Amino acid sequence: MDRTVAGRRYGQGNRGGSNGWMQVLNELLKTDIYSGARARIVRQFTCLTIWIAARACCFSDPSDVKAGRGGMPTSVVYGLPIAVLIVDCGWDFRTVNWPSFADFLIAVEAEMNKVSWPSRTELIRSSLVVIILMFGLTIVLFAYDFILNWLLSRVLQVTIV
Repeated sequence: MDRTVAGRRYGQGNRGGSNGWMQVLNELLKTDIYSGARARIVRQFTCLTIWIAARACCFSDPSDVKAGRGGMPTSVVYGLPIAVLIVDCGWDFRTVNWPSFADFLIAVEAEMNKVSWPSRTELIRSSLVVIILMFGLTIVLFAYDFILNWLLSRVLQVTIV
């Protein structure tokens, strides 16, 4: 019995085409930008943020690195983080232009454009309400703590450390 799914017979491999790993490698090595102008700024800032995080992870104070490496050559101490940073920058650029991730960023930008942002006066008023409320709650909690501390130490003769 000859059963087919999507024009292929069961048991037939991917003949003549590239296998899964080659497709992934081909996708990773692409240099084109996915959906050019759509969410371009969001993707650029996302890539820049990832690059800054990668730079912070790759480099630290050189004196700490030299002290912790047990006298490794300078070329290794500086060259290895630079090589890792270069590879990571390429990977990050490719990640931001990966179709599913780029579509996610495009959707995020579309949703952020729908947000109703408060005006400056609304923002100031709301911030003042929150700050005043927090100070009020702090005063109330301090009063509760002071009263309970006084009651426990004076009335019930409990020593509080």
